[in-house]
Amino acid sequence: MANTRAQKIIVAVAPVGREVAPPSINPLTPEDVAQEVIDCTRAGASMVHLHVRNSQGEQTEDITDFSKTLDIIRGSSDIIIQGSTGGLTALTLEERCVSVTDPRVEVASLNMGSVNFGEDVYINRVPDIRYWAGRMAENRVVPELEIFEAGMIPEAQMLIDEGTLKLPFYYNFALGAHWAAPADPRSLFYLTSLLPAGAPWSVVHDGMLDFALLATAIGLGASVVRVGFEDSVLHAPGKIAETNVELVEKMVSLVHRIGYEVATPDEAREMLGLPD
Repeated sequence: MANTRAQKIIVAVAPVGREVAPPSINPLTPEDVAQEVIDCTRAGASMVHLHVRNSQGEQTEDITDFSKTLDIIRGSSDIIIQGSTGGLTALTLEERCVSVTDPRVEVASLNMGSVNFGEDVYINRVPDIRYWAGRMAENRVVPELEIFEAGMIPEAQMLIDEGTLKLPFYYNFALGAHWAAPADPRSLFYLTSLLPAGAPWSVVHDGMLDFALLATAIGLGASVVRVGFEDSVLHAPGKIAETNVELVEKMVSLVHRIGYEVATPDEAREMLGLPD
């Protein structure tokens, strides 16, 4: 008998954008970010990606606004909290991973190497990766392994083999940044071919104009797809979302239309093997 159980997809949201203009409303204060996240949870998001920022949206080592945001979120939402160790910044190694010190953070981005970002270089040396991985392990935070280029997959395997990375973790293909791997189905075909058999993976499409690549990722077996103003305010060419909630609603609708179901936060925790 055929398996009639629909596959579950985790919809993640990264709500704070870099250069967001009207009609899109970029949430910046703890109250606005938290309310946006709560509304996105109700719309079907089960994980949120948050940088440590101040009320102007600038990255900082001061965790005050970040923790206040989580206070408000946790009052009304059980969404998975994913902290960031990323972003082009002058912060130190310790300052970049300060989000993992908040006990409500369950997942954190772990960049798997250095890459050109436009005219800049996004520096993530192997010793840096070992340091951040260690801090995540100390705080029982699950790494999301950020893959910007194909060579980062064997690098991740080296860190697994030496014991720096231990399960649970999952891979995330961060596509579309200038000049990293292009946001093209061919990138997904190649990158997924390099993964260990059965490894869970997700995709981020920086600067996306529509949801085509996310739909392709679902068809190829992605566990997580992400939307939100950090990536783009668009859900189709010329179709600008005023809020992150609109993007989540559109993504949830797409998941349902292709015959899949959206994972709840608790289902997402089980899928990703998050600690109890």
